[in-house]
Amino acid sequence: MSELQHLDTVVPEPPRSEGAARSGSAPPSGPPVVNDGVDDVHLLDYMKVLYMRRWTAGTVFLVIFLGVLVYTFTVTPRYEARTRLLIESDDPNVVSFKEVIEEGASKIDYYQTQYTILQSRALARKTIDTLGLWQSPRFQDSRWKIDGIFARAASSVSAALGHEPGPARSRGLTETLAQSRVIDRFLEQLTIAPIRNSRLVDVKFLSSDPDVAMRVANVLAKAYIDQNLDYKFGASKEATSWLEDRLAEQRAQVETAEAALQQYREQHDAIPLEDRENIVVQKLGDLNAAVTKAKTERLQKEAVYRQITAIGNNQAALDTFPAILANQFIQQQKGELANLQREQAQLADKLGDRHPEMIKIQSAIQTAQAKLQGEIANVGQAIRTEYEAALTQERSLIAALDQQKLEAQSMNRKAIEYGVLDRDVKSSRQMYDGLLQRAKETGIAGELKASNVRVVDQAERPRTPVTPQPFLNLSLALFGGALFACGLVFFVDYMDSRIKSPDELKTYLGLTFIGLIPALGKEWNGTEPLINNGVPQNFAEAFRAVRTNVVFSSTEKGSHSLVVTGTGPREGKTMVASNLAVGLAMAGERTLLLDADMRRPRVHELFDLSQEPGLSNVLVGNAKASEAVKKTDVPGLWVITSGHIPPNPAELLASRRFEDLLRSFGEHFDFIIIDTPPVMAVTDAVVAAHAASGVVFVVGAEMTNRRTAKAAVAQLANGRARFLGAVLNKVDVEGHGYYYSHYYRREYAAYYQPASNS
Repeated sequence: MSELQHLDTVVPEPPRSEGAARSGSAPPSGPPVVNDGVDDVHLLDYMKVLYMRRWTAGTVFLVIFLGVLVYTFTVTPRYEARTRLLIESDDPNVVSFKEVIEEGASKIDYYQTQYTILQSRALARKTIDTLGLWQSPRFQDSRWKIDGIFARAASSVSAALGHEPGPARSRGLTETLAQSRVIDRFLEQLTIAPIRNSRLVDVKFLSSDPDVAMRVANVLAKAYIDQNLDYKFGASKEATSWLEDRLAEQRAQVETAEAALQQYREQHDAIPLEDRENIVVQKLGDLNAAVTKAKTERLQKEAVYRQITAIGNNQAALDTFPAILANQFIQQQKGELANLQREQAQLADKLGDRHPEMIKIQSAIQTAQAKLQGEIANVGQAIRTEYEAALTQERSLIAALDQQKLEAQSMNRKAIEYGVLDRDVKSSRQMYDGLLQRAKETGIAGELKASNVRVVDQAERPRTPVTPQPFLNLSLALFGGALFACGLVFFVDYMDSRIKSPDELKTYLGLTFIGLIPALGKEWNGTEPLINNGVPQNFAEAFRAVRTNVVFSSTEKGSHSLVVTGTGPREGKTMVASNLAVGLAMAGERTLLLDADMRRPRVHELFDLSQEPGLSNVLVGNAKASEAVKKTDVPGLWVITSGHIPPNPAELLASRRFEDLLRSFGEHFDFIIIDTPPVMAVTDAVVAAHAASGVVFVVGAEMTNRRTAKAAVAQLANGRARFLGAVLNKVDVEGHGYYYSHYYRREYAAYYQPASNS
């Protein structure tokens, strides 16, 4: 180790800025690009899931299939009998009048009601009574024994307390419980199946005895029809009884109303009141017309009278008065007077005033004038007399009209009271007649045995059981079991968030896949699984592939310090770090394996080295670097163990001394492989990754939760770590060869065998 002696003289350099480049390393890369979805899903991916969980799917399928198979060939065969009923919404039109029960108002509600009645407990009890099925073993239940025990215990307690139950009471409790069990079992086997868009309904009964199934279906249908008729008959009978009571009451009301009407007639002389009312009304109308006519005549005569009174002795006006003009006598006297006056005028020219002829004519003129004036006076007196007569007649008719009005009002008052009594009589009589008619119709309807339900097809003895159906059951078990198994597999796979394949490393963690390490089988002898210890060839080749990917991913010249870490414990990070270091050394690279897991170190156990002095001793100054570096059996590989377990590993790794130590080691080694604790457990790996040039992230196959692993990667990214890639460790390639067929096949094993000399 003389070439490493000068490590003890390492002098710390001045502090560097945070952004300064590390020795032999590139600037840290950004956070990994994570894709939460799976791109370009292929049908083969689903096949891989099924293959991966083939044992789960096969177990579930076999359990379902065998369960159905055992059930199919061990269950008791059951037979189903069917009776088809026609349920009309209306009864047959035997009579024209309406029945007591109207059944067609709401057909939907009516049919739903009938279906419920067919499944009623009362109808089931009646059917069981008719067939005597209370003690049938097909309806027995082991729970009856428990009921019987409780019943007997209750009787014993009652007897001890001095309450001796009677036979009927003690039997009633057990019978009630037993009957309830039987009826429940009976209704479980009964099915009411309406036929869509029709008035038909099937009554189906399921039983292990085909004869019982047939008899129950037929008896239940008959009991339903009888119950329907009994219900109608009972309703008609109750309606008839009720109508008879109402008839007696209504008859008494009619008699009371008629007696009150007759008494009123006798007291108020109201026989016949209708005719008298008509006469009074007619007379009132006549008087009203006469008064109107008399008033018109009086007004006419009053106008003539007032006109002639206004004329007075005006002779000229009198001569033009219509009544005078129409008087023949006055006109005749006027003519004679005019003739006499004309003769007087002719004789006056010849004779003197005292001539006898003149005196005679003068006397004749005076006589004619006197008659004329007298006749005019008679005409005026006649007009006055007619006016007064018309006035008197008007007053008389008005008085008669007022009297007739009083009589009509009195008659109206009597008619009101009479009408009330008469209407009471008529309404009572009408109601009585209606009740009497309805009572007769109800009596006839009650005696009429017409039902709206009839049997279309009676149940026949079933020839073949409806359950089990072997072909159908096994077909459903085959397809249903396969479907359920596949669904369960995909559901479990969906719920399983563990990382299982290399593709998921890129998809969920955004890391480059650099290697798949198969799990060692049970045939491994238990020695340390290092690739120089005779491990299986596929195991060794897997680490050679990881080594190759690490070498080619490190394009920078100079030393490379790689942190190997993982999410949690037991993912095999120490084994990966150790084998990677061995592989690099076997490839001719000067390699240093640094055990930075100062909490649970294992590197010294793998290489059978002493734990102290080690890294912790160097960092705290208790040992020299040359004392801590130990050479191994692998050429080109040196190891620094963890040393004494310190109380503050994270602070030691974050110290400037650790960075200087890595830089000084980089001058003598091509690769420095640093084994660190899990990221999610402690922060040591994040601190070490900050000082290293790269990180190899180890993921245990079917061990690590993708969300936890993603959180670990995020922590490393926050520490400015540069990811080289991820290794999927402990992969069961033997058990899931098809699932990992992209990366491992059995035919590849020929290349792992040593070449023959032939």
